[in-house]
Parts: sequence; structure tokens; C-alpha cells
Amino acid sequence: MTRRTDALLDRFLAGLAELDPAAVWAHGSLAGGDYREGRSDLDLVAVLPGPVTPGTVWSLARLHARLRGEPLAPLLHCTYLTPDRAAGPERRHLTWAHGELFRRPVTPVTRRELHDFGRVLHGRSPRAVLPPVPDGELRAFVVRDQREFWRPHVGRPALWRQDVWVDLGLLTFARATATLRDGRLISKREALDLLPGLGAPTELVEDITRRRYHDRHAAPEANWTERRAGLARGYLGPAIDGLVAAFGQAGEPVVASGDARRVYGLE
Repeated sequence: MTRRTDALLDRFLAGLAELDPAAVWAHGSLAGGDYREGRSDLDLVAVLPGPVTPGTVWSLARLHARLRGEPLAPLLHCTYLTPDRAAGPERRHLTWAHGELFRRPVTPVTRRELHDFGRVLHGRSPRAVLPPVPDGELRAFVVRDQREFWRPHVGRPALWRQDVWVDLGLLTFARATATLRDGRLISKREALDLLPGLGAPTELVEDITRRRYHDRHAAPEANWTERRAGLARGYLGPAIDGLVAAFGQAGEPVVASGDARRVYGLE
């Protein structure tokens, strides 16, 4: 991490202290070693003593409002659990993300990340609070997420003119493949390295790499946005179909489409 990230996390933890959290954890790139300041989200989970009352909601809203002046504050997302409701990936929990409070699940992928490499920012470890995620539950969720969220959205051309859909569509597919094929959770950097071997168009991989790791503000070539959308959809449709066919149809309930969009930062 760097100075701006550390400063924001320090302010967040200091403000959260009045609610006496039992734990605060980082997951995603912030914990997994692929964090890019100003580009990566700051993905957090906090465990509050509970229950979450209207007063708790008001306190959290004030906390996040006070942080709005921080340059990285729009990238800070935190889900708030309570010990009595920590189990069960289908449960929705109060979450701050994208400038608002709403409820969304802590998915089996996030839970496995927390167990495997979650970073403890305060208090107890994830293993002391969250039950483990069985391999079958993780694989089932990944299959259903690809089949029920990503595959239908491939059929919506307008979405794929946006950077975020292209980036997350391909990276999530590569990460899903690694999980289903090898039982591994991989970073976005590792997913980029994996994509060429999965048959992803070289132009798409280079485009994502440039924007994530180099100059994300460079002007695209004429007609590139439309052509990129076609390449992404043309690749992902058959690729997802093949992955789902290879690893089965059964699965645990996946998050609803609205929750999934927020989980992936697509809203």
C-alpha cells in the first residue's frame, strides 16, 4: 500500500472504533498482492457486535460521509457482518459501496479469499468468525455465477462498450476457470496471464493490461470500443458455455443479478 491508502484506512478504522468492531478484514487485491492505488477497490469486511439497529446505520452513514473528502474514498467498500449472522453465503448484509448503503451477500468466493489470504486490519481473524467454505460449495457458486449472471449479460451489447464490463467479464472468467480446474483463487494479474492460454483475443488482453497497469487514459483507436465489445462477447459466450458444460449444472444459489452487479462494481 501507499501513503494515501494507509491514511484512508487509518481514518476509517478510527471512525469505526465508536461501534467497537470485533474485526476488520481486507480481501480482494488489497489482501492478495495485486493492489493498484487509485485503480483497485479497497474491499473490506467489518464484524460489528450487533445487532444492526437504525442507530448503527446512521453511524455508518455519517462515517462514510466524513470520508468523502479523501481521494480514494469512492473506492472503499465495506460489508458489515454480525457474529450471529456471519454464517450463510446467501444472507445479505449491510454494505457501503458506490456511495450508498444497501444489502448484499458475502459470496463463497469472498469467504474463501478471507480464509486463504484475508488481511486482518483489526481484531479477530476470519477463521475465528467465518465457517470454512467447502470446495463443492465454492465450485457450485462459480459455475452458477458464470451461467446465471455473466452468460445472460453477454447478450446485452451496450454493456460491453464499457471498460468495466470488458475487464471484469474476462478476468472473472479466467479466475473462474482457475478455481474450477485447479481449485485455486487467483489475482487479476494472474488472470491476465492466464487469458491468452484460454484463447482470449490478444487485443483484449493487451487493452485490459494497458488500462490496469499503464495508461488507462490513452485515447482508443477509432471504432475500437465497438470492435472490442464484439470481440469480448464473441469470446465470452462460447467460453462460458464450454466452462459450464465441463463443470456441471448443479450449484448453490447465486446472488441475484442486482447484487451481482454491485458485487462486481458494475453499478
